[in-house]
Amino acid sequence: MSRRLLLVAQGTAIGLVVLLFALLLWKLVADEGGSIASATDRGERPPAPEFTLERLDREGDLTLSSLRGKAVVLNFWASWCIPCKEEAPYLEEVWQANRDDGLVVVGLDAKDFRRDARAFAERFELTFPIVYDGPGSTLSSWGVQGFPETFVIDRRERVVESFLGAVNSDEDRARLRAAIERALEP
Repeated sequence: MSRRLLLVAQGTAIGLVVLLFALLLWKLVADEGGSIASATDRGERPPAPEFTLERLDREGDLTLSSLRGKAVVLNFWASWCIPCKEEAPYLEEVWQANRDDGLVVVGLDAKDFRRDARAFAERFELTFPIVYDGPGSTLSSWGVQGFPETFVIDRRERVVESFLGAVNSDEDRARLRAAIERALEP
């Protein structure tokens, strides 16, 4: 009888492990299929998730919806991120070249210290708006997996393009320019 009980227990344990593995796979597939990056890869324009965050470049808060009517390049970064350091000067160039056309570059610093983020912005002479999300509460709604990640948002607050990793190759920069043109369309 005890041998039979042992086999039942082992069968139950194996069944539970298989069930947990299946749930994990389902979660991974469901999350990937519904992410903003996946949607933009399929040519969709999902709505940009709203946020209100403390500004680091000046006093007050910034709400994404306050930029309605403008195109936005939203860059998630952290001061400790090496690729973020490589792309920061380029994002400043993008801001300077396009802000008179209705484009706003927003740097969203997350999983970082305020002091380090401010030093980063000063070091790279960033003049675009910078917001702070120390605990990273916005990351999941945007589907951010790492730093840097960049999203281009059109005037109707829909995401037209996403970039996983630094925008620092010629190909990525051309894609960003094309996305900005789409986002600036009336």
